[in-house]
Amino acid sequence: MSNRSQAIADILTRAILDHRLVPGCKLGERELSEVFDVSRIVIRQSLIRLADDGLAQIERNRGAFVARPSMQDAMEIYDALTLVEQGVAAQLSDRLGPAGWAELRQHVERQRKAVASGNDALADVLGQEFHTVFVRLSRNKVMQEIHAQLVRRTTLLRSLITADFDYCNLLDDHAKLIELLEKGRLKPAMELIDAHHRSVVRGYIMDRQVFPELTPREALEPYLDGKAGEPPKPAPRKKAGENGGARTHTHVHVVK
Repeated sequence: MSNRSQAIADILTRAILDHRLVPGCKLGERELSEVFDVSRIVIRQSLIRLADDGLAQIERNRGAFVARPSMQDAMEIYDALTLVEQGVAAQLSDRLGPAGWAELRQHVERQRKAVASGNDALADVLGQEFHTVFVRLSRNKVMQEIHAQLVRRTTLLRSLITADFDYCNLLDDHAKLIELLEKGRLKPAMELIDAHHRSVVRGYIMDRQVFPELTPREALEPYLDGKAGEPPKPAPRKKAGENGGARTHTHVHVVK
């Protein structure tokens, strides 16, 4: 893949993760080639990269679309996350030193303060970061890359789901996981990781229709004019049957 194709793939990825290009949005080669002022071949290479990451779907005779994950997809993604994190748990239980355990505990404490103050948005972010820190402490770059790719795919779910999670229970899982691993109790720790991810999936409610309010050109504009130092706000969306206005939903704890 050329440097230009990779750069375009990175921009499209960011727009998807920022929810400006929503699931089901058409990624037309002609339109994107005009937006980026490159050939359709370059765009095609970028879309193939997105498809490899699970962020786009390429359909024969129809073109490419932002992926629209199903509940089955969600279960499979979280099953994969469970396997990765269980592998990391096995490494950390034997290798992690006092500094590592302290870093995890400090992160849990930050999450605890967010929950106590009723800041679900911050608790959501910290909940995601806990798993990233957890995997990073393994110092296994391959594990980190696989985990990061899976987390990117869970971000798509945020555009399609509403959920109401008990952040206290999710926080308690994080604290208990540290305690179990530090004591060398690997089997119950692995069981906890599996149960934790399954509880998240059970909380998802998939919305079947979400319509983009922006065209791809409009959605990508902030990334092209130098104004994207701060992540753009998610584009407003509406469900079928609504007469306009932004759709609101409960914060989703995307883990893991």
